Amino acid sequence: METWRLIPLQTHNAFMNMAIDEAILISRSEHFVPNTLRLYQWKPSAVSIGKNQNPREVVYMEALQKLGVDFVRRNSGGGAVYHDQQGEITYSVTAQARDLSRTGDTVGAYTAVYSAITDALRLLGVTADFDPGDAKNCPNLTVKGRKISGSAQTLRRNVIQQHGTLLLSVDLPRMFQLLRVQFTDNCAQAAEIAEKKITSIQNELHHAVSAETVANALIQGFTAKLKVHLVAGALTHYEMALARKLYKQKYSTAEWNLNAQATSSLLGAT
Repeated sequence: METWRLIPLQTHNAFMNMAIDEAILISRSEHFVPNTLRLYQWKPSAVSIGKNQNPREVVYMEALQKLGVDFVRRNSGGGAVYHDQQGEITYSVTAQARDLSRTGDTVGAYTAVYSAITDALRLLGVTADFDPGDAKNCPNLTVKGRKISGSAQTLRRNVIQQHGTLLLSVDLPRMFQLLRVQFTDNCAQAAEIAEKKITSIQNELHHAVSAETVANALIQGFTAKLKVHLVAGALTHYEMALARKLYKQKYSTAEWNLNAQATSSLLGAT
């Protein structure tokens, strides 16, 4: 059984969370560290957008400061996501593509990772289904047709990093004060429509489940479905130094976060 590193549940702000994920991706692609599962939360709450999105098209920017919410551009694709400080666990899986999928492709990686999350939800008493997505939507997990977990990927030197959310609870009115949707500018209407499309562990079980309990279920799910041995560890000194550099020079900068045209030039900052 292959041994992977586990970075146990921890909390950072949006800029450091994205900096750490990229530092792990770079370190894994340079063979400095093993395949890694990382679990984390966000403090304060944050909105993240895909690397190619225009923030003003998908986020109510004026609402961020009003609600005390961070804003960051990810190094992965996908759409705008609200990360509630207490309402979700985020995971990142960083591994050689061939270790996630026999064919080494991104679809196989999505399938493998979501099988682990599905098993974690099963342990918690929630039955989820894999939705393969389409040209506009990344694969995700649903419960009775309502999304409970979404994710996005990036690839570097045959290393896939998939990071995504698992909703513990969901505050749709708050979410749609922040996220713009194409079909309406009415935040209350957007939240009402989303109620039929988004769910959470708390909604399904009708009681709250702690982040620690869900984190333990995720560890069990990944161990069982990926057939790996997870050993708790920490970031290396190299990863921490790189994360601090990425935090300062990239993820906390307006140039990266606000200007979609600047992202390609900043990719060289690593």
